[in-house]
Amino acid sequence: MKNLSHKPTLTGRLVTLRPLTADDAETMSAIMADPEVARLTGSVSNSADLGEAPPLESSRAWYGSRAATDDRLDLGVVDQATGRLVGEVVLNCWDADARSVSFRTLVGPEGRGRGLGTEATRLLVGYAFDQLGMHRVGLEVFDFNPRARHVYEKIGFVHEGTRRHALCFDGDWIDAHDMSILEHEWAAHRGSP
Repeated sequence: MKNLSHKPTLTGRLVTLRPLTADDAETMSAIMADPEVARLTGSVSNSADLGEAPPLESSRAWYGSRAATDDRLDLGVVDQATGRLVGEVVLNCWDADARSVSFRTLVGPEGRGRGLGTEATRLLVGYAFDQLGMHRVGLEVFDFNPRARHVYEKIGFVHEGTRRHALCFDGDWIDAHDMSILEHEWAAHRGSP
């Protein structure tokens, strides 16, 4: 199994996934400041913090360092119809011995409702199994994000369990659902069960 140092470009029908760079910091900061992105990813714990962008210099440093990592893969989601960066997909929490990795994604307002997130997820999960030799890809989705959970189920992720009260948002406790897909499941349906 390879490590995650290679940063590929993956092309689908609707999106291109490409390595992120420091030049993407401004766009990604704006996407992360979107109130829906911040809430659904658990990036903030209350409504008062919605809409705040991360400091641009820290975003530049973060995205500028992505090419040098060998334990995670961060790719930008580019809408082929517009050529614009609309989000990111990430493989992280890599465990070489268990051949497993975690998946996460975020798609900003410009990329929603057109299947871009679904295709981006299929492309990166397929890469994890077909090119990286992973046995398991796992993820977490909060209970108040049924749209994302639907996408994951459509691709073949299986609900493993619920971590009750995993996030507190505006004083309300939100459950988190753990989901995964295994290599033999991916081989059987390739993201279209």
